[in-house]
Amino acid sequence: MTSSSDQDLVFAFLGDATRHADVRRIDTHAASVFLSGKRALKIKRAIQLPFLDYSTLALRRAACEKELEINRPFAPAIYQRVVAITRTPDGSLDINGSGVPIEYAVEMRRFDDSSTLDHLARKGQIDVNLAEDLADAIAASHQLAAAVSPDGWIGCIPRWIDASIASFAANPRLPQAEIEELRELCHSTLSRLTPLLEHRVAKGDVRRCHGDLHLANIAMIDNKPVLFDAIEFDDRIATIDVLYDLAFPLMDLLHFGLPVAANHLLNRYLSIAASDQLDGLAALPLFMALRAAIRAQVFLAKLDRGDSDHTDPNGSATFEVARSYFQLALELIQPSAPMMIAVGGLSGTGKSALARALAPVVRPRPGAIVIRSDVLRKQLFGVAQTDRLPKEAYSPEASASVYRELTTRAGQVLSQGFSVVADAVFARHDERDAILKVATQLSAPFSGLFLVADLRTRRERIEHRINDASDATSAVAQEQERYDLGILDWLQVDASGTPETTLDRSLSLLKISR
Repeated sequence: MTSSSDQDLVFAFLGDATRHADVRRIDTHAASVFLSGKRALKIKRAIQLPFLDYSTLALRRAACEKELEINRPFAPAIYQRVVAITRTPDGSLDINGSGVPIEYAVEMRRFDDSSTLDHLARKGQIDVNLAEDLADAIAASHQLAAAVSPDGWIGCIPRWIDASIASFAANPRLPQAEIEELRELCHSTLSRLTPLLEHRVAKGDVRRCHGDLHLANIAMIDNKPVLFDAIEFDDRIATIDVLYDLAFPLMDLLHFGLPVAANHLLNRYLSIAASDQLDGLAALPLFMALRAAIRAQVFLAKLDRGDSDHTDPNGSATFEVARSYFQLALELIQPSAPMMIAVGGLSGTGKSALARALAPVVRPRPGAIVIRSDVLRKQLFGVAQTDRLPKEAYSPEASASVYRELTTRAGQVLSQGFSVVADAVFARHDERDAILKVATQLSAPFSGLFLVADLRTRRERIEHRINDASDATSAVAQEQERYDLGILDWLQVDASGTPETTLDRSLSLLKISR
């Protein structure tokens, strides 16, 4: 068994700049990481907390091995092996030497710690493409996630709520009335959603996930987002609904003031998961609020430990971060009422560009779910979004099936409290009437926008498309000129200008501010 003094010796050895060039040490509440050259060594601190126990050498070795096992599937380029810190009879220390092991470390490939997504988010550098790459990485991790017995997942949630509330109540600078409001809203929402959560357990949506996907645990490596530092010390904390895993980066993007990235992350994830995850959207406000509360709790704990860095000697900035996460939790648990927006128009008018631009602006956060007929058609025919479909896939019968599915999914999303932007041509009156009826039946506000542009503009746009779900051609655009649109009672938008101009005109008509 290693003593705490042994670990102090190990830390002194690894932090000795005469032995390890340019060494830098980073401490967290449960580990110390030593960065030197191209290598990072992560050592579990010899501590025992209510949720983890690293108090003995055997437990720390097991934790290192578990961390490697859990994280290599997420980040094989980062996680290398477990190494021993050894001591010879003369007292000298070495890494993986021939002496007696007195400590263990996870050896990792070092990466630029300023490339984690929290750093990029602070600088506003998470764009749409990165958000969609992140969605792909998270979806891939969920596909790889082990199917496990979800014993206790739902039962853990009230304990997590109470733990956050207790942390908030212990801080006199947070408003007690708002703390109590958050507690009541979280518990009442959980009670209402329990049947849904049980249904998702039964259909296999609870898996052994990453479990701690805030933006600081995602790094850019070789220009791709890589998930790392997954929870290894307690399988119960990481055995969760996949949407609870997704809720962490969604919430964090909102916290950093990046609603467009958050919306694209959500929509991209759902497009990969197809309709399989739409049934869980009602749980996302609770999930995001819990994630925000947990981050607030983490920053309050930093204050309690006196962990504020030299740039924040009195902890005021750390408290403000905690307070902002707390306020975000209170906002997210009280989502505003949803609405339905339908965007129609002939091919090449810019419907999909407008739909994607509108979605992040529409409340409640993180914005509307975009349901695009072109994507649905590819899903119904079982092909990739950019694969071209044969002519029969566009028969009247096939198109009717696509529109039926579009209205079904729109209703499924809207009924769970999320706004919808439905993106389709909507050339027929019955198609427009069907999407209106969905909103009417659910007592949701409805707005229909019909984009118009001349044939030349539409053709030019179609000819310049790359890797798009639409199969429309210039010939299709010409043929659409003969369509009888019937009585068009939607708001008509001149879409002949730039996408930004079309967005501004649409927001003005919808009376929505950015």
